[in-house]
Amino acid sequence: MKKTIFNIMITLVVGLILFYLFLPPLNLSSFAFWFYLFFLVMVFTSLTFMTSVKEFMNFRITSLNKTFLFVGLGIISVFILINAINFFLSPLFNAKSYSNRISVSLNHEFVKDIPLVDFSKTPLIDKESSQKLGDRKMGEFTSWVSQFYVSDIYSQINYNNEIVRVTPLEYADFIKYLTNRKEGIKGYIKVDSVTGESSLEELKDGMRFMPSAFFLENLDRKLRFTYPTTIFDDASFEIDNEGNPYWIIPTIKYIGVGLKKEISGAVILNPITGESQKYKVEDIPTWVDHVYSADLIIEQIDNWGEYRNGYLNSIFGQKDVINTTDGYNYLVMDDDVYLYTGITSVSSDESNLGFVLVNLRTKEANYYLAPGAEEFSAMASAEGLVQEKDYDASFPLLINLNNKPTYLLSLKDDAGLVKMYAFIDVADYQKVVVSDASLGIEAAAKKYLGENATIDTNNLKEATITIKNITSAVIDGNTNYYITDTDDNLYYCKISIEKNILPFLKKDDVIKISYSEGEVSQIVTVEK
Repeated sequence: MKKTIFNIMITLVVGLILFYLFLPPLNLSSFAFWFYLFFLVMVFTSLTFMTSVKEFMNFRITSLNKTFLFVGLGIISVFILINAINFFLSPLFNAKSYSNRISVSLNHEFVKDIPLVDFSKTPLIDKESSQKLGDRKMGEFTSWVSQFYVSDIYSQINYNNEIVRVTPLEYADFIKYLTNRKEGIKGYIKVDSVTGESSLEELKDGMRFMPSAFFLENLDRKLRFTYPTTIFDDASFEIDNEGNPYWIIPTIKYIGVGLKKEISGAVILNPITGESQKYKVEDIPTWVDHVYSADLIIEQIDNWGEYRNGYLNSIFGQKDVINTTDGYNYLVMDDDVYLYTGITSVSSDESNLGFVLVNLRTKEANYYLAPGAEEFSAMASAEGLVQEKDYDASFPLLINLNNKPTYLLSLKDDAGLVKMYAFIDVADYQKVVVSDASLGIEAAAKKYLGENATIDTNNLKEATITIKNITSAVIDGNTNYYITDTDDNLYYCKISIEKNILPFLKKDDVIKISYSEGEVSQIVTVEK
């Protein structure tokens, strides 16, 4: 009896140490919990063996031998039971349930839902470039560089209608933690995703509960000791509308053991005070932007596309089976951050059927039918235009330009600096225009629209005008004509409209035109 009590006490001590180190959730639906439990059972069994080795070496059929047998059979039985339950809860028998993990609304039009692009609010600075800007800003604070490093989180958020990326500083190592823990980490990096302006935002009170902290101030340990049964997803770093830092940690629920992951809510933790509050999904404050991770959303959209017509169809017939493309990016609209990714057929060709936009706070998902170029094909097309420069294309932004789905991407050199912008027609990735980034994004857009403008022939106007002034200019190898009539109306047209008339026009000539009205109207036909 004394040996048994001793073995139990040692097992409990080992269990507490392992719990402190590895932080498994005490939750039956977590694989980590079962591994933790099985390990403790093995520890207890091993202790029992070592304290009774003399009896064991005699190979007697005693209660000890029976105990080993029952323990072994118990572990095997539980393992088999878990796998059996998971097997019957798998997509093989529950394809419809997996397809319904996310509700995707189909009745949407891209040009109606997505506003025309506003380049003053377009996030041209991607995560990689943000990291370089953040590191450069950190280098300006020489007294901080030796003590802290910049985390690579860089969460993209909507901060008071500004699109920014924010990331905390972290302790450089254990010694730096010990020397700075009383004051904590008094700053985070903020990078404007539109302008590229970066700043180190200093805090009055330091952040103490961080991933790089140790002991009970470690973020994961703080969470586990506060919520011992809760399963957590990866934490994201955000700031509220007043610039106060918070950790946003989504909470997870499964069916079976580790199956069909879903977000049940989130814990919002103040890294300065350590205070936290647990929310259900529907109660999460609106300033929070990241509740659902991109990986989870992609997984659920893939399930929706694969299992809509049953599990067997996803393997054999594959009728109407679709998948997401390999990449994704973000849009910011109406104070929320949306993930978007292309949808392609299961055959993995180089074209998209459309796009899915998903709100990362509410999981509202809309599908937009927009056949066209797959993102990586568009990237290759842009790189091909400047292949002699060996630039790398960023993953495209999806924008509404001139009421058409359009890819906008950056072309960067080996140092990660943006050298050019590229616009690509989603419907036809051969329509691509690149422009020097130093000229600005507006100039790049005008160049693209000038070369790929489409005219609504149903709204053309006709007029007979007298030329007051006419000039020509060669732009990117194309001759354009600019006309002012006697009423001081402005027009322009391409030489391809009528190359046998336009070069010979002069002042006081009278011409009959049809045109698309604008600040500078575009002539579509001309007769003399």
